[in-house]
Amino acid sequence: MKLFRDLLRDYRFALGFWALCLLLFFAALSFGSPYDPTLWGEVPRDQRPSAEYWLGTDSNGQDIFWLATFAVRNSLIIALIAGVVSRIVAVVVGMVAGYRGHTTDRVLMFFSDSLLVIPLFLVIVMLAMLIRSSLNLVTLGLLLAFFGWAWDARLIRSQILSLREREFTQTSILSGANTLGLVFNEYMPYITPLVFSTLINNMAWAIGLEITLAILGLLDLSIPTLGTMLYWAINYQAILLGRWWWLMTPITISLLLFVALYWLSVSISVYLDPRTRVQRIGAG
Repeated sequence: MKLFRDLLRDYRFALGFWALCLLLFFAALSFGSPYDPTLWGEVPRDQRPSAEYWLGTDSNGQDIFWLATFAVRNSLIIALIAGVVSRIVAVVVGMVAGYRGHTTDRVLMFFSDSLLVIPLFLVIVMLAMLIRSSLNLVTLGLLLAFFGWAWDARLIRSQILSLREREFTQTSILSGANTLGLVFNEYMPYITPLVFSTLINNMAWAIGLEITLAILGLLDLSIPTLGTMLYWAINYQAILLGRWWWLMTPITISLLLFVALYWLSVSISVYLDPRTRVQRIGAG
């Protein structure tokens, strides 16, 4: 709670946090939607925003407001799956490589470096084309998670290498602490803020890739996401036909989501900076 109160003093964290809460509330409204997001022609087509249709309707005969609630929810689900699974892999690989060292470190960092040097976007596009028929929210999240852990594993490894040389590590070993106990009791408190910071960055990366893959037509276009909303708006030439409400809805939501995640990540990174930590202690 003290950490959360300290972070809320940063206007970037406060704005990002409340913007994300607003988007989560918006996504939760999808559970009360009167429409099936996979069906077309349920409302009149191409209606401008009005009291009946708050964000208008699209050329598929869908209410954009309720469609957007599903899109935000599904995009966040993809991002959360990608972020959480990749954090688990990054933490395990980074901790084991940093603590064990020697051959184990070299082997794990070989796989990590291999993912860092290959053109990830082209590989992800190729794999998405191959498994397009089975791409859903879970499989897409797992696909992005597989490629999203390497850089953060190196960050965690460097942190563990530093912690391994500190006196409390030797004290714990001499007192009989086993490896798991040492890692979870002594090291986890140090790397947990880093894990949350990289989680936010990875979620933003996953959402950006989901939007890109959807615009390229490589996802299941019947599943509403921010990317598939943009795909259909572009495919029907919404901007040329003056249907600005159709195109601007996913763009505005996406920008708000990216800005919220960016502010959260920046504020947490600044909070973790040792120089600002010394300044806070001095000010206190």
